[in-house]
Amino acid sequence: MKIAVLDSSTLGDDLDLSPLMDDGNEVKVYYNTSNEQIPEHLQGCEVAVINKVKLRGETLCRCGSLRLICVAATGYDNVDIEYCRKNGIAVCNVAGYSTDSVAQLTAAMVLYLADHLPEYTEAVRSGDYTEGGVANMLVPVVHELAGKTWGIAGYGNIGRKVGTIAKAHGCRVIVYKREPVEDADCVTIEELCSRSDILTVHLPLNDGTRGLFSAEMIALLKKDCIFVNVARGAVTDEEALAEALEEDRIAGLGVDVYSQEPFPQTHPFYRIKDRDNVCLTPHMAWGSYEARKRCLVDIVESIRSFRDGGTRSRVV
Repeated sequence: MKIAVLDSSTLGDDLDLSPLMDDGNEVKVYYNTSNEQIPEHLQGCEVAVINKVKLRGETLCRCGSLRLICVAATGYDNVDIEYCRKNGIAVCNVAGYSTDSVAQLTAAMVLYLADHLPEYTEAVRSGDYTEGGVANMLVPVVHELAGKTWGIAGYGNIGRKVGTIAKAHGCRVIVYKREPVEDADCVTIEELCSRSDILTVHLPLNDGTRGLFSAEMIALLKKDCIFVNVARGAVTDEEALAEALEEDRIAGLGVDVYSQEPFPQTHPFYRIKDRDNVCLTPHMAWGSYEARKRCLVDIVESIRSFRDGGTRSRVV
C-alpha cells in the first residue's frame, strides 16, 4: 500500500518509522504538511498517517485515492468524520497507548503546583537561600495532598490511572462521567467544580464537551483549587481560566493543551505564562518515547488489518 506520513515532526525525530514499510508498503514521509499541501502530499496514496494535520471535507475531496486515515492519537477531532463516513474513507485511532505518559505528566503538574516548586527552586538558584542564613524556608506554605478531594473529569483509561495515583496520595476521588459507573463516586459537573481541591481534565473533545468548563463552571472552583487540563484546550473557556488565575480565584493552573497550538501571543495564557503558580507545557504529555513506539506499532497493525479486510481500531 502507498502510505504518506503528513507530519512526522509531531511524532519525534527519534522515532523509527521503518515499521510502516513492512509488507512491502511504499512510504512517503513529510516533516510538516500545510493545508494547501495535503492534496499534493496524498497524491496516489491510499493511507494517510497524521497526528495534528486537519483533514476536512473541502480538502479530502481532492484526495481521490485515499482509503484510510490513521490518526496517531486517541482523539480524532481533526478529521471530518462525517465526510469520511459518507465517502467510504476508513478512519482509525489509537486508544490506550499514552495512558501512563499522560497520567505521569498530570501527577507531575499537580505536585509541581502543590509543592510550590518554582518558588523554592528559584530561592536556591538565586542565592536567596544561601544568603538567608536560615536552614529551611517554609513560605509559600505547602499542604499535603492526603485528605484532599481530587476531582477527575473523564474516566477512561487515563482518568482511571490518575484516580489510582490520586488515591495513592491519600486523596478522596470524585468523578464526572457522562454515563456514571458503579466503581467510582460520580457527581455532576457542578459538584465536581465546587468540591474539588484538585481538578484534572481527561475528556475527549466533542459536541458534548466543547466549552464544558465554561466561565460559570470556573466560577464554582474553590479559591485554593489546582486546575489541570491535559485533554483538549477547547473543553475549557481559556480566557475565564486566565482571569480566575489573575484574580486569585484559583490557586494554580496546569495546562498541556490549547485551542490554538502553538498558542499565539494574543492567547490569554500568554499573559500568565511566567507566573509561579502556572505550569504550561507544549502538548507533550502523550509523547513519552515508549508511548510513541506503542502508537506506531498500533498504526502498523491497523493498516495491516485494513489491507486484509479487517476493522481494527476503526472509528469509521
